[in-house]
Amino acid sequence: MENIKVALVHDWLTGQRGGEKVLEALAEVFPDAPIYTLFHFAGSQIENIEKKVVGTSFLQRMPFLKKHYRWYLPLFPLAAELFDLQRYDLVVSSSHCVAKGIIPHPDALHVSYIHSPVRYAWNQYHAYFSREKLSFFPNLLIPPIIHYLRQWDVTSSARVDHFIANSRCVARRVEKYYRRQADVVHPPVDTDFFRPPDVEPERRFDLIVSALVPYKMIDLAIAGYNRLGWPLKIVGDGPDFKKLRRLARPNVEFLGAQEGGDLRRLYQSARTLVLPGEEDFGIATLEAQACGTPVVAYGRGGSLETVVEDRTGVFFYELKPACLLAALDKFRGLEFNKTTLRAHAQGFSRDIFKEKIGTSIRQKWRAFKEAQ
Repeated sequence: MENIKVALVHDWLTGQRGGEKVLEALAEVFPDAPIYTLFHFAGSQIENIEKKVVGTSFLQRMPFLKKHYRWYLPLFPLAAELFDLQRYDLVVSSSHCVAKGIIPHPDALHVSYIHSPVRYAWNQYHAYFSREKLSFFPNLLIPPIIHYLRQWDVTSSARVDHFIANSRCVARRVEKYYRRQADVVHPPVDTDFFRPPDVEPERRFDLIVSALVPYKMIDLAIAGYNRLGWPLKIVGDGPDFKKLRRLARPNVEFLGAQEGGDLRRLYQSARTLVLPGEEDFGIATLEAQACGTPVVAYGRGGSLETVVEDRTGVFFYELKPACLLAALDKFRGLEFNKTTLRAHAQGFSRDIFKEKIGTSIRQKWRAFKEAQ
């Protein structure tokens, strides 16, 4: 694919979560491609991403953006549409919100790697915006805003030539909401970095690694561990931090965002990684397994593709603290082979992702050119 002008588009760059790890790998597959994003908090990404960001939207200059960027959700579709991408032959969007709604040149190919159709507009709407959670004025304002966002989301999906979903469950959502087919290429896991410890530690706590947002169901896990009294460490931050901290008893510890070697040591030292909500994919489950740590997960969504029941983890199937506690009880009676855990995670390595995504996009490019 020489002499092809390629651009990468990502929703926003405010931290390093699963979507940003995909973007890092895409930037290695397309090393000369610049990155466009709605807004970028300087220093939030690895150096290779920081230096590739060439375009942000008008949202970058909005007041209070760093603390309250979610306030500007109604403007996100417009911001994505205003990117000038007319000089690029191939645009690859990494989208969980509006990045897939960019307007490419009519003679360009647009491939969207989709982490999920907009969660808070579709499958997780009630987790974010149930009437019980909102005060009077948000209950008046939010439903029509989300209605508009759904309409735009479906309409803008027609601008994508090919979807590649991060999991089979996301591919089903793409078909349900957009009436489009999507290939599946699972996200990359850095199995070279996330590895078992040289010396096996004494594992004395359980671990959650997650954004602190409603659909992650961290409150369910806290309710269960409040009953048990077992040590639970929670890694991550987000808008639900204060509410969740008020719910937790002293055995539940909030560590905030953790990266690099600190996060790896936590994975290596935990008895289990707990995944209490439905994930689109769940990179954390595989990072933990790469470190030799099994998983207790809600048995729906992406975890069904990342965890092998009774071999690399245990499932619970109802979103109730009692069901989580039953799974933890079952977990205590099982033995897990660290070699098996790591071997499973290595099937999702960065090299495998880069090979699969590169092959998929090259095939789509050749078919696109042949059809012209």
